Amino acid sequence: MRITSSADPQLWIPVTDSFGWKGRRHRKAAIRMLMGQALQRGQNPLPRAAGAGAWIVSQFAPAMMKRADGRVLVWTWKADPELVVAMANTQELTNDVRRARAMMPIEYDDTATFTTVLGAGEKLVMSFPSQPAQPPFATYTWDTGSHLITLTAVGGDRERFGTLIPALDDLARSIRIADDLTGGESPDVLRLPPA
Repeated sequence: MRITSSADPQLWIPVTDSFGWKGRRHRKAAIRMLMGQALQRGQNPLPRAAGAGAWIVSQFAPAMMKRADGRVLVWTWKADPELVVAMANTQELTNDVRRARAMMPIEYDDTATFTTVLGAGEKLVMSFPSQPAQPPFATYTWDTGSHLITLTAVGGDRERFGTLIPALDDLARSIRIADDLTGGESPDVLRLPPA
């Protein structure tokens, strides 16, 4: 399953299709933040080599994302790429994925319903996570029956992250399943959410 988005270009810079020097600063910031979050989930301090690692990964990231063929989309905040990075992805809903979601910590049960054209989803905002070293984040999740579509936004500043929630909501509403889009649709067309 492939996804697409009509993210506001005044607010978001797409990292997914940036190659070479174009978007290099935003691409590096996005990868550095995502690597930092992954390392902090393991409760390891961010090593000095992470900056160099982010640069190396940023050189290969566009090719890897292009190879993902619409299964991964990444954006950074246009005005300040260090403020927030958002990543949307889709994965097949296997029994292991369902089991992992069911065993998430209790703090992840504090979700709100978030409905878009993808259907009824869940929204979780953790502006001040329980662990002080953990960055603020927001997660939007939709279960399509066969796939799980997730938008995860990681913030670089706890104080300003809450101000971005309306823009993140709009970004989440812009995500569509690529196979559902047809050319020539007008705003007058009624799109029904999946059953």
